[in-house]
Amino acid sequence: MTMAGLPVLIGKEDIARLLHFKDLLPRLEAALAQFSKHDISEVIQPVRTVVPLTKHNGFLGLMPAYMVHDDILCTKMVAFYRREQGSTLPSTQVMDGEVITAKRTAAVSAISAKFFMPAQSEVLCILGSGHQAVSHYEVFTQTFAFKQVRVWSRRKESAEHFASALQGPVTVCTSVKEAVEGADVIITVTGASQPVLFGDWVKPGAHVAAVGACRPDWRELDDVLMRQAVVYVDSREGALKESGDVILSGAQVFAEIGEVITGTAPAHREKTTVFKSLGMGIQDAVSAKLVYDQWKSQ
Repeated sequence: MTMAGLPVLIGKEDIARLLHFKDLLPRLEAALAQFSKHDISEVIQPVRTVVPLTKHNGFLGLMPAYMVHDDILCTKMVAFYRREQGSTLPSTQVMDGEVITAKRTAAVSAISAKFFMPAQSEVLCILGSGHQAVSHYEVFTQTFAFKQVRVWSRRKESAEHFASALQGPVTVCTSVKEAVEGADVIITVTGASQPVLFGDWVKPGAHVAAVGACRPDWRELDDVLMRQAVVYVDSREGALKESGDVILSGAQVFAEIGEVITGTAPAHREKTTVFKSLGMGIQDAVSAKLVYDQWKSQ
């Protein structure tokens, strides 16, 4: 991280201590709104550049962003891999940015739920049990009042470990169908490349925050769900280039979430909604600036 021309290295433990959802949520909401104005005098952010790592079954992603008026310049480099089932190696590696990536992604999902989830939402479902599942559990249970939280993972022992490590009660489900039926909010943070969530299982009016499947040929959601839902994205340009859920289903993107925040597009809370999150450089920039400001003040 570089601020005011001075190099600063802030460790993972300090980032976790300094970065709080209550501070991060409003800043990310404002940044998403600013991005969706598509004014290059305010925000410059190209679509993520992806370098294939074919030998290692992975990719390197480069995510630069410049927020002009805030004077924040940021670049994230992230490697992600298709691991063999049962591997203990992480699928995503971000040097010194792991905490920021987990928290900013979860915070944006929570912002989507603020606008799109049913008014009376009682059941939260998380598909996946990795770092993103943990950060999503934290922000969603801190921000909203669910009566039940369910989790599913391909490996039941992973879901059980996830549930046992948390502060609140979590129901471990043995199938995706069992986990999602009747759920008001469904979060998909899996490593799937083929659909695991099917529209026939989803409660009408539910909100889905789809975080995994960040490649044009990877999917978490089936055609039925994508075509029956109102689809929102963080970046329309990014989704049409990178999201297999959008590209392969042929679903129409209704709006960017930033357009909903600014009031230029409606939030169809009464309908089934999908927010396809791919992550953007401005999210990392805002989060890193918040960490730096907190660190400097102490």
